[in-house]
Amino acid sequence: MLDLFDRPLRDLRISVTDRCNLRCRYCMPRDVYGPGHEFLPRAELLSFEEITRLTRVLAAQGVEKVRLTGGEPLLRRDLERLVEMLARIDGISDVALTTNGLLLAGKAHALADAGLDRVTVSLDALEDDALRAMSDTRISAARVLEGIDAAAQAGLRPVKVNMVVRRAVNEHCVLAMAAHFRHTPHVLRFIEYMDVGSTNGWTNEDVVSAGEILQLLGERWPLERLEPAREGEVATRYRYRDGAGEIGLIHSVSQPFCGSCARARLSADGKLYTCLFARRGHDLRALLRAGASDVEIAERTLGIWTARADRYSTERSSTTPRPAGPDDVARVEMSYIGG
Repeated sequence: MLDLFDRPLRDLRISVTDRCNLRCRYCMPRDVYGPGHEFLPRAELLSFEEITRLTRVLAAQGVEKVRLTGGEPLLRRDLERLVEMLARIDGISDVALTTNGLLLAGKAHALADAGLDRVTVSLDALEDDALRAMSDTRISAARVLEGIDAAAQAGLRPVKVNMVVRRAVNEHCVLAMAAHFRHTPHVLRFIEYMDVGSTNGWTNEDVVSAGEILQLLGERWPLERLEPAREGEVATRYRYRDGAGEIGLIHSVSQPFCGSCARARLSADGKLYTCLFARRGHDLRALLRAGASDVEIAERTLGIWTARADRYSTERSSTTPRPAGPDDVARVEMSYIGG
């Protein structure tokens, strides 16, 4: 199943909730997601059975890897039951999770026992002041680190740690983060601040490019480039020449990787999005609840993917101002479809 640029569908990101216990300024700014914000009612969320059915249909069309996201996915009750259901699907070789880590210490072993293969934890600083500036929440890095340790002890190795870097907010924490995760089995990945959605106030001046980060790290610890672990991998990999481990750089702003994107995203209420920067999704929940057969759902998803022409990051990099979409509809927010 190939889209208009001959890209296959291999990875499915599944948002299980639009709720989160943080208010990171680049994802869920508090002035938008404050006390009066209305999150999705439970009845509008896909059930675990509905998620599993859609995943099974997409697995028959080429999806091999699934990643559970949010919002914060560990806020979804009994998530380990969904992990177990997805891990049993023929064709699914990898079930992963992205989390902010605040609840991970108490969940890691149950998730691993259910069949979770990998976990990625978001941690934007070790320094509490910088972490709170990024998350707009009074949290401590120690709690997240406890979750990372629990995941490793549960066998979810290597843990990937994602750090979004924003100029003048936490860029001064890059070396401290690298120093902390050197000589550990974890893989620290630095992410350029992206213009996902329409509410995070993104400007290009806020972006610390992957090139700047690489230069900063390389001046302290010599690095060498590694080959991609698999086709379509979004992070450019490097290892420390002294053998102290591996890092990754995710550079969708400065060096877009749209040409190899093989991901689709399923929102918590059952809409399929073919790009992180999409403006519209395709309602699969309506098909499910109207009694559509697996064949009808497969025909719908086939039509969606084969008509796909998304390459927002490439267009953004070559266009000023940023490209507008059909009717200039606001882009979907990251908290709704996951990263």
